[in-house]
Amino acid sequence: MPTLAEDRVYGVYVSTTARRPTLDRGTVVSTAIALADARGLEATTMRGLADVLRVTPMALYKHVAHREQLIDEMVDHVVGAIGEPTDGVSGANAADWRVGVRRRILAARAALSVHPWARDAIETRTTASPVVLAYMDALMAMMFAGGLSADLVHHAMHALSTRMWGFTRDVMPTPTVPDDPAERAAALDAFMTAYPAIARMMTAAPHAGQACDDDEEFAFALDLLLDGVQRRHEAGWTSV
Repeated sequence: MPTLAEDRVYGVYVSTTARRPTLDRGTVVSTAIALADARGLEATTMRGLADVLRVTPMALYKHVAHREQLIDEMVDHVVGAIGEPTDGVSGANAADWRVGVRRRILAARAALSVHPWARDAIETRTTASPVVLAYMDALMAMMFAGGLSADLVHHAMHALSTRMWGFTRDVMPTPTVPDDPAERAAALDAFMTAYPAIARMMTAAPHAGQACDDDEEFAFALDLLLDGVQRRHEAGWTSV
């Protein structure tokens, strides 16, 4: 992120009256990303961004037409930063298409993990930019290189859904528990009685009593999906 000045607001570099930045699209977008990282996407408004840069909102409109275009540019910047796996194994040289797709998606997860707002931003885009389309095209190219049919690639991309970007929605929310130890114990006993299957899973799992490893859980589910697609490919699956 460019250094706009020595002052910081909520962790975002801002300009001073004496050192106002030279405004260009790159500065606008990178500062908006820093603002979203610090305060969230909802706080990243044209007026809020102008306040951080200490310019008038009208000055921003010379570089982006409106907030939605700004968010589009932010998404493109983050997606464009998704690099090839550091070990050099990509879809082009992987012996198994699943290796290339898996590592590319995990690279996306690593890139997006430092920008939590990007998940909602990607999901709410109504059109796909060339940068986003290029990422999706690369994933599909790996599948085609592995011999998958267009029909199976189509269904595989739908099955991956947001997982292709390295994230997914957790369907198992963490329950709230009382602060008082006695109340907490009573609530736990009631929960175990009411939901025996969940209780069995929670107490028998290797990580019982500990928080789940989100990265491991994500990779596990991703492997299930990719292995399932490969099995259907080997069986000559078609949708009709």
